[in-house]
Amino acid sequence: MDKILMGTSLAFFITFAAIPVIIQVADAKKLFDVPDARKVHLNPIPSLGGLGIFAGLILAFLVTFPLQLAPEFQYFLAAALVIFFLGLKDDILVISPIKKLIGQFIAAFLIIYKGGIQIKSMHGLLGVYELPEVTSLALTYLTVIVIINSFNLIDGVDGLAGSLGLMTALVFGSYFYYVGQTPYAMLAFILSGSLLGFLIFNHSPARIFMGDTGSLLLGLINAILVIRFIAVADAPGIALPLNDSPAIGFSILMVPLFDTIRVFSVRILNRRSPFSPDRNHIHHLLLDKGLSHSAVTYACVSMNLLFIAFAFYARSWGSTAVIAIMITTASLITAFLYFSKPRTRLVVDGQYPEGEAAITSQRVLSFRRKTQPNPEDN
Repeated sequence: MDKILMGTSLAFFITFAAIPVIIQVADAKKLFDVPDARKVHLNPIPSLGGLGIFAGLILAFLVTFPLQLAPEFQYFLAAALVIFFLGLKDDILVISPIKKLIGQFIAAFLIIYKGGIQIKSMHGLLGVYELPEVTSLALTYLTVIVIINSFNLIDGVDGLAGSLGLMTALVFGSYFYYVGQTPYAMLAFILSGSLLGFLIFNHSPARIFMGDTGSLLLGLINAILVIRFIAVADAPGIALPLNDSPAIGFSILMVPLFDTIRVFSVRILNRRSPFSPDRNHIHHLLLDKGLSHSAVTYACVSMNLLFIAFAFYARSWGSTAVIAIMITTASLITAFLYFSKPRTRLVVDGQYPEGEAAITSQRVLSFRRKTQPNPEDN
């Protein structure tokens, strides 16, 4: 327990100390996330908060974690390094979706083939138990890629991705600590310390965003934790057995996972790339209802906690029934938000209504005038 407390505290203080420095450097080098009609912030804001999260997580982990207890964690750190550089390049230069996907596959390869993170059984979901090796690997790759992107896509409102990540880290960490899975408990709690240090600067109105550097890393760690949770919770002799672990694992990541699957499905049905941007995420629907950034964050986290509580107490119903009920409920809530909202635009691939395009252009031009030197001043 001492190492967990030390690692969590160290991660918090490293991130808390790093973020102001990152903000100063971003201001000096003009490394901002410039607003457009699809984004919900109005002013240019630094988007390199993931640097602070990564620094707190990695340094605290290396200082406090005894790698000899869990040798597979060296591959988790290697995968985190791949994701870190992938996200950093995207935050600074912007890279194509296919290059991001390739980087995510490399990270997934490291944690699956080297780290031993693999879905080998469905634990009764849809009546399926043990999986053939090829099916197991395909499902694991798909799960890891979807979870990584789910936190990347839900990061659209001040404090939302960080708060959801903090919640999932605390839930996973508490369970792993209770059942004696200390290495994974340390990973989860150290992540929570880094996120807490970041959220101090990311709550509305945010002074910095986590960017892809932070959101992709958050997705990777949660993919590791949830796959490990599903395997451990159903293991014989565990202190707190959860026979329907897939349903509970799904509920812990319910809001980002459901929103990602829904948005990807809608885009594909509309014959568009699943990675094409739009303004149809759950946080956009809640903003259209008049909620503030803080209210959207509280609403999403509270709803996710309710799904977790439901899945835990209804676990005797079977994973298939519990997941079906959760998806149906989430679909009804989303449908209500969508069809009861004022008629708004559908933003696709940077094409906005004429009025909004003009407003966005004025914002960007105003920002450029402020940040770029005037030739007449030389």
